[in-house]
Amino acid sequence: MRRLLLTAPLATAALLLTACGTTEPAADEAKASAEAITLTDASGAKVKLDGPAKKVVGTEWNVVESLLSLGVDPVGVADVKGYKAWDTAVPLTGEPKDIGTRGEPSMDTIASLKPDLIVTTSDLQASAVKQLRKVAPVLQVKSADGTGQIDQMLENVDLIAQATGTTDRATTLKKDFEAKLAEGKKALADAGLDGEEIAFADGYVTSNQVSVRPYTATSLLGEVNTRLGLKNAWKMKGDPSYGLASTDVEGLTDLGTVRFAYIGSDKDPNSDPFGKQLAKNSVWTSLPFVKSGDVHRLPDGIWMFGGPGSMEAYVDALVEALTK
Repeated sequence: MRRLLLTAPLATAALLLTACGTTEPAADEAKASAEAITLTDASGAKVKLDGPAKKVVGTEWNVVESLLSLGVDPVGVADVKGYKAWDTAVPLTGEPKDIGTRGEPSMDTIASLKPDLIVTTSDLQASAVKQLRKVAPVLQVKSADGTGQIDQMLENVDLIAQATGTTDRATTLKKDFEAKLAEGKKALADAGLDGEEIAFADGYVTSNQVSVRPYTATSLLGEVNTRLGLKNAWKMKGDPSYGLASTDVEGLTDLGTVRFAYIGSDKDPNSDPFGKQLAKNSVWTSLPFVKSGDVHRLPDGIWMFGGPGSMEAYVDALVEALTK
């Protein structure tokens, strides 16, 4: 910011006004000081803002969802097309600028937006975060935590809310989320499904090879399932951050008699091997839950790594699928 230099007469006049008891500048400074925000983000960095951020860029879909849920329309979003395909539970509003991919956001595009704040996650490379900090204040949240996914999700919402002056809305979001979990748990218990085993996974096809990604008990959806009174059927251990594992079609034979649920996207033809590529696979068709019809494709647009909005949509979809 440029400093305005006072000429001698102007400086004298300013002093006279002060001597006469004019306190507006001091009042303005006090107001600015009161609105200033200092936060410590997931990286341990101090993030200083002059006031609640209004022009915000999100480099990952989970933080974009949190911003939208808090009533903040981001001016920049990574991979807008992808977000619209995978997260309609909390749809994009307005016309955010596409800032590039989630792994490699465009610094030039972000700079052109002149944001008050850039919200990113611990998944983004440190070198990229360093560059972003030269553009605007950066608030980094922890992407996931296998020791407490729901707690981490809500902690991220709180941190973003503090930066955007939307803490009241965050309180409401958290209350609504807890109410939805209680509602879903009761619905499943009333249907006699308390303690039922469930295996949630997603799958994808690469070079005609099907890969299956189990969501273990330490994944976000795994924790939600546990809170709903369900038992996670996966025996394998997930990665420390996301609680995800990896297997193939043969690996599904260890599940036994369970309820199987998954999410794909009609906009990605390689995201539904369970309903397409495996339809005539002898291993898949011999599985007990496939034979019994206990395979449930949940609605598109529920982001499996999202915030309270996506998790509430997941609860509604899962309860409906298991109780119909």
